Amino acid sequence: MLFSQVSLPDLTKISKRAVFGSLAVGIVGLVLCVVLGAAMVGLGLCIGIALGVANFRMIQGSVARAGNRPGPKRRPLAMNTVGRLAVITAIALGLLFVSFDLGFGLMAGLAVFQFLLLFAVIRSIIKTGAAGSGLGGGSLLSGIGGMFSVDGLEDVGGAPAETSGIEGPGQPGAES
Repeated sequence: MLFSQVSLPDLTKISKRAVFGSLAVGIVGLVLCVVLGAAMVGLGLCIGIALGVANFRMIQGSVARAGNRPGPKRRPLAMNTVGRLAVITAIALGLLFVSFDLGFGLMAGLAVFQFLLLFAVIRSIIKTGAAGSGLGGGSLLSGIGGMFSVDGLEDVGGAPAETSGIEGPGQPGAES
């Protein structure tokens, strides 16, 4: 499974990394947008990041509650997700119609938060896998270490036939 390598302490690190990274990007983006004369885009960026963080926190709470609840867990979790996404979509589209700059910034902020969250998850998976057995461990990234490894490759022209297992012209056992 993809997330089998991510332990509970890693999820805390992932969460903090994504939230603090998003806050830093939001502040820098707001300042940059104000300097460039697009203050509404910067404000929308900050609102989008705030919505992304709030959605992420609600997801964490919803999953924790669903894990403690007896019985079926998928339906309440799915309904909460659909409701949150509907509210976020309505806010984004509403602001897009009210002010294009504000709505565009909001959508950019949501995208920035999701990208930083994805980056934090991938970083944690790669770091966990690199600490274990080779790059990527045993799931999604298990073949990457072998793909980039040159230890198994042999230079046919420079290696003797005994080590390469390939016989070429001018080597013992080759037909001329």
